[in-house]
Amino acid sequence: MGAGGRMSTAPSNGKKTAAEALKRAPHEKPPFTIGDLKKAIPAHCFEKSLITSFRYLIQDLLMAYALYYVATNYIDQYLPHPLNYLGWAAYIAVQGCVLTGAWVVGHECDHDAFSDYGWVNDLVGLVVHSSLMVPYFSWKISHRRHHANTQSLENDEVYVPRFKYNIRNYYKIFNNPPGRVLVWVTTLLIGFPLYLMFNVSGHKYERWTSHYDPHSPLYTERERKQIIVSDVAILTVIYGLYRLVLIKGFAWVFCVYGGPLLVVNGWFTLITILNHTHPSVPYYDSSEWDWLRGALCTVDRDYGILNKVFHNVCNAHVCHHIFSMIPHYHGLEATEAMKPVLGDYYQYDGTPILKAMYREMKECIYVEKDEGETKGVYWYRKDI
Repeated sequence: MGAGGRMSTAPSNGKKTAAEALKRAPHEKPPFTIGDLKKAIPAHCFEKSLITSFRYLIQDLLMAYALYYVATNYIDQYLPHPLNYLGWAAYIAVQGCVLTGAWVVGHECDHDAFSDYGWVNDLVGLVVHSSLMVPYFSWKISHRRHHANTQSLENDEVYVPRFKYNIRNYYKIFNNPPGRVLVWVTTLLIGFPLYLMFNVSGHKYERWTSHYDPHSPLYTERERKQIIVSDVAILTVIYGLYRLVLIKGFAWVFCVYGGPLLVVNGWFTLITILNHTHPSVPYYDSSEWDWLRGALCTVDRDYGILNKVFHNVCNAHVCHHIFSMIPHYHGLEATEAMKPVLGDYYQYDGTPILKAMYREMKECIYVEKDEGETKGVYWYRKDI
């Protein structure tokens, strides 16, 4: 998935050497403003169409239903044992990708990019996210905080990097090829649920933190009712799955729903890690951080044909962090319009995803200042 290895404003053929791909991004205050970037983007890119947004959502849901219909009516009936296992594995993989696209449309609701109507955004987001076992309002609040503090060592909400002094011994144990593969597999399988339940990899608070706790330090007093609504929606889905297990059996529910859900969680975790983790991007402490520089420290990636399935959330992520209200169907156009203004501040890496996964696990272990550097700019290191 993806082609070549390129970074920033690549030549027209999209090719750069490995050294160029890993060249550090600019970390100084950029010579342009948010206003300059907004002027460069066609005005229609900021327009949200309720009809277009629903079209993408319905398209994803119809595709998901078609896959479900084919799987439940044909796999066991026409594929002899054990080939039916391969059929179900293929269904789980493909259905997981399709539902990840639906997840992305639900994510648009978090940012009010689905429509101009707040109540429509929240209703659609609540239904879509809850159906995929994500507490909508809880996630919406913490995710917006991440967007407000991207790459801030003190205040970013998720994927906060480690410092060398607090690296634990097990990082050294797993700092080898088999260990990195094991860490990736574990992260993709349970990383997102652990973050939601126990704030694993999230911002450190003084007390226990969970997206399901209305009194979590993640939320203000006036937001607690929304968290309860999210929890009730999740419990409703869980109860529905419990009733379905009683009727159809656990194996059927896992194959039809549970397996694809694991794939959705894996894709979402992978996408967010790779869009925010790269050897070339810096982190900032409070002495240097500002919102625009933080937003610019995201990386567009190439997932090949899955870019379209995932509604370009991977390859227009820089734009998404700068103008999160732009709908996904305008993301690529807005990205292309911003590139001449962004120049070397635009970060893109087309390294094949499997290779990028292994490289980032190897190269991005902790952050540290350059020796003798007094500014609050930190870079990834790998030596432990």
